Amino acid sequence: MEPIYRKPKLTDIPAMQSIVADAVKQGIILPRSDDEIATNIRSYIVAQIEDKIVGYVALHIHSLRLAEIRSLIVEESYRGKGIGKQLVTRALEEGRELAVKEVLSLTYDRDFFAKLGFREIAKEDIPEHKIWQDCIKCMHFPVCNEVAMMKTLS
Repeated sequence: MEPIYRKPKLTDIPAMQSIVADAVKQGIILPRSDDEIATNIRSYIVAQIEDKIVGYVALHIHSLRLAEIRSLIVEESYRGKGIGKQLVTRALEEGRELAVKEVLSLTYDRDFFAKLGFREIAKEDIPEHKIWQDCIKCMHFPVCNEVAMMKTLS
């Protein structure tokens, strides 16, 4: 069955937290409280198969110019089926509709984002310093192995 991609409802937050729990424990994805997700619910896109949310992504706007792909997760049993690619593609389309110029991703999966047209940049070149406020929440802070990737939207 093909996934349906849609904006989440507040009632989807428990399912979203359940999907991401292991990745948060492993330090792959930053923890977000239910309230933080609720406040930013319009930033998210979910993938749903039948009645089950199987993945999601957020497009977080930082400035007039820059957005960030955040919290990309696909439930393990659904990986390798193109769901993550579709989530990011849809987030990028939304960024274009909003006239975002560049989209950043801090990731451990360089190849995934490179296939979607992102290029690696030095972390020091990230244009908006407020992005770093999230880093304090990370269990790996200040020693970070994530790669900064950037995509220019046309």
